[in-house]
Amino acid sequence: MTCDKETIKQKLAEAQKAYHDLMLGQQVRVFVDQNGERVEYTAANASRLQAYIQSLLSLLNSPTGCAQAVTGPARFTF
Repeated sequence: MTCDKETIKQKLAEAQKAYHDLMLGQQVRVFVDQNGERVEYTAANASRLQAYIQSLLSLLNSPTGCAQAVTGPARFTF
């Protein structure tokens, strides 16, 4: 995820609007991330959208300006 604050704010606004629309039952929302991965959010997985919103908020509120996403445990290769 990018560390540009303006881009994060824009994505956050889009995600919050999508969550609002989803909660009102207006429509299914589709997001395409920077990797080209397409994700459709429906009422059944609104919690994933809420988690995405929280991750964007944590990036904005990070004291270092950009938090690195934790993807899993480190693995060593010999």
